Amino acid sequence: MTIKIAVVNESQDQETRVALVPEICNKLSSKDVSFLIEKNAGAASGFLDSDYPEDHCVFVDNGDQALKQADVFFKVNEPSLDEVDSLKKGALIVSFMAPYQNKNLIEKMASSLINAFSVEMIPRISRAQSMDALSSQASIAGYKAVILAANHANKFFPMLTTAAGTVRPAQTLIIGAGVAGLQAIATAKRLGSRVIAFDVRSSTKEQIESLGAQFLDTGITAEGDGGYARELTAEELVTQKEVLSKTMAQSDIVITTAAVPGKAAPKLIDKSTVESMIPGSVIIDLGAISGGNCELTDPDNEVDHGGVLILGPTNLPSTMPKHASELYSRNLFNFLSPAITEDGLNIDWNDEVFKGAGLTRDGEVLFNQEG
Repeated sequence: MTIKIAVVNESQDQETRVALVPEICNKLSSKDVSFLIEKNAGAASGFLDSDYPEDHCVFVDNGDQALKQADVFFKVNEPSLDEVDSLKKGALIVSFMAPYQNKNLIEKMASSLINAFSVEMIPRISRAQSMDALSSQASIAGYKAVILAANHANKFFPMLTTAAGTVRPAQTLIIGAGVAGLQAIATAKRLGSRVIAFDVRSSTKEQIESLGAQFLDTGITAEGDGGYARELTAEELVTQKEVLSKTMAQSDIVITTAAVPGKAAPKLIDKSTVESMIPGSVIIDLGAISGGNCELTDPDNEVDHGGVLILGPTNLPSTMPKHASELYSRNLFNFLSPAITEDGLNIDWNDEVFKGAGLTRDGEVLFNQEG
């Protein structure tokens, strides 16, 4: 039984990624899968329609034509309500869903009898590492955050010895040592910066030091569920701020990546701390998408406060759409391909991976929206 997978142009502003690349089309076509693709869906990522296998792809003029026939809808960002309306009952959506922020969408999918998986809810277990889209895209964000900082910095990252004398290396402080933070550490070190990194999870100390960075110990540990940090108490926040403020005042680059799933990003940098920094310093706030780690962050805009530049990019993976799309498409393949059989799509909803990622099934909301 042939399974039809639809891919359309992403509707979110400045989104350049595509959920399905030619490499994965070729892999899935061997599993009796065909594709309904809106024309030029991959163009912004560098994939032309002619790059896709013509024997298994049908290109349509608008996304609605593809969605009406689809069994599965691969997407990067959460679908619009109109896209949900276009799908037939029983169709499956696999996408980033921002489930804590999209209660109405989840209820709409359930009432429309649309089944849905949220890729950011895929459990962080060994078996699911190759499916972890959140990590693949966060790694890109961490890398690009350092490149962005270097582009705006008013000094070199590495130490340079010249005929005119020696230039000292820039100091980079990275707050948060998850996937994005660790990639930022590695990238800043490659560029020659002196790197100091901080995370409230004591388990990250070894990882930070293995990349050649100095671990900043605030005396606070806050291990949470699923490898994430828990929320800090008011007292812990005060202690953390005191230690971070001293280090930030001596840093040229600060990159923040702190996040708590389902909640606003923790505020780690206030106005007074920014004002203590050296003019010309740069803050890259990767927490901007959920409110920002810095009090002065304006998402997707540049803020100059007393000579300190604050940037809050919310979608850095889209600035590297070729590789971002390749990695994301592989994540989707690794996630769904075990359920594609000769008899069609057979999902084991009790499997740990599918159960963890499930949002809706047969009219029922599976996700606990209260967190």
